[in-house]
Amino acid sequence: MANMDINEFREFGRAAIDFVADYLENIRDRDVLPSVEPGYLHDLLPGELQNEPEDWKTIMEDFKRCILPGLTHWQSPHFHAFYPSQTSYSSIVGETLAAGLGVVGFSWICSPVCTELEVIMMNWLGQLLNLPKSFLNCDEGNGGGIIQGSASESILVAVLAAREQAVRRLRTQHPELTEADIRGRLVAYTSDQSNSAVEKSGILGAIKMRLLPANETGILRGSTFIQAVEEDVAKGLFPVICVATLGTTGTCAYDNLAEIGPYCNEHNIWLHIDAAYAGAALCLPEYTHIMKGAELADSLNFNLHKWMFVNFDCCAMWFKDAGSVTQSFSVDRIYLQHQFQGHSKAPDYRHWQIQLGRRFRSLKVWITLRTMGAEKIRSLIRFHIQLANRFEEYVRTDDRFEVLCSTLALVCFRLKGDDARSKQLLENITKRKKIFMIPATYQGKFIIRFMICGIDPQMHDIEYAWEEVRSQADLLLGEDENRNVTKQAIEPVEPKLYEKSSEIGKITESLTGMVISNEKGQ
Repeated sequence: MANMDINEFREFGRAAIDFVADYLENIRDRDVLPSVEPGYLHDLLPGELQNEPEDWKTIMEDFKRCILPGLTHWQSPHFHAFYPSQTSYSSIVGETLAAGLGVVGFSWICSPVCTELEVIMMNWLGQLLNLPKSFLNCDEGNGGGIIQGSASESILVAVLAAREQAVRRLRTQHPELTEADIRGRLVAYTSDQSNSAVEKSGILGAIKMRLLPANETGILRGSTFIQAVEEDVAKGLFPVICVATLGTTGTCAYDNLAEIGPYCNEHNIWLHIDAAYAGAALCLPEYTHIMKGAELADSLNFNLHKWMFVNFDCCAMWFKDAGSVTQSFSVDRIYLQHQFQGHSKAPDYRHWQIQLGRRFRSLKVWITLRTMGAEKIRSLIRFHIQLANRFEEYVRTDDRFEVLCSTLALVCFRLKGDDARSKQLLENITKRKKIFMIPATYQGKFIIRFMICGIDPQMHDIEYAWEEVRSQADLLLGEDENRNVTKQAIEPVEPKLYEKSSEIGKITESLTGMVISNEKGQ
């Protein structure tokens, strides 16, 4: 097998697992941001491939010398930027097994278990998230789910499927128009607070994507959407799809599905829901209200690699009518056909996605869900929300700061006064590399986003982050410990920490077995 025999593979594999375990166990010891400049790696690695093979031990040393220094540590509990990309030990094991099996599962016959496990996992997930049954393969309808790589892929697939369905319908309704005329008049809609992937999907799908203004709280309302559609119809344009967001990138706002959905259904406009981050919270009964109107959608997605403890990449996507996407993308060459195609329990997922080949992602989902269980997933998500609530409480005790909004495990705050103060504070904190946060804007103001991330965030990580923010504010504002701080008691929350272990199985068991006390909703 190439230049590595089975014994070397075992040794290298053990060394790699030991490294990952040690790395994650001690990740708090590292600055969350690297101290390198652009081009650093070009100075460390040769400009071309050498002719002779190298020993894996030499490569591992170079990994530590060259690769590690350039990492931003996404799994660090001191990473509070963007949205989380939380992994788990069980997911890492699942990824390793999938890589070893090397399955390419574009059709059922390529590996029946690859397809069927995905069908089952999508039903498990849909039930866990309390989705309308019409999206599930186990329902009597034509619904079903697929694991895409990312929300960007899912949104693009929805836009392309909606476009092709609209073109077919409009060619029948408007025989006087050529297909080119129809395609040139198509228009899509989303909020100006939606993820950049939505706007990009319009570019890639060759369809105009209108960014509609959200209201003062970051929400796209039905009245704004309806007005935009009616303006375009009056111009002779053809509305095709609305991409609504549950959990906008900046402030985690929820578009009003209950207002948008009925109009979409009435006027043949595809409604897609991007719930990349916030979708995981639907597993909590106290958050199912944010899904009001989701039953009116044609498709939706959420990222397991954000808040469901499955490593990147892994995005769940559901369709109410799977036939609408397979009709849009089906290209059936003779070498792709097999005797079982068309079976409801054995979909050929190549018709549901952009690429032909696909990885065995459902394996890591299956392992992660089984090692954690529904109640432990709910407990961890609730605990992360508690951690964010604690940070918010710290911010509110200091009258130099203000909290602009707080949703799920995200807190958006700023220094009172001119934006320049908050910008300088964030810049100073980022330069120190102890914690990592990013900015956004809210109601015309510069804000700092504090997100709960990392493989094992704990209450002491929140205290560490707040001390970093507070102390840097002291330096920036030239204040000392006599500053005016609101006297407010903060009740301690004492989650049970998991026992550290160098054995993957024990770490996983103790992490997922964590008991959370003093749970509360939002």
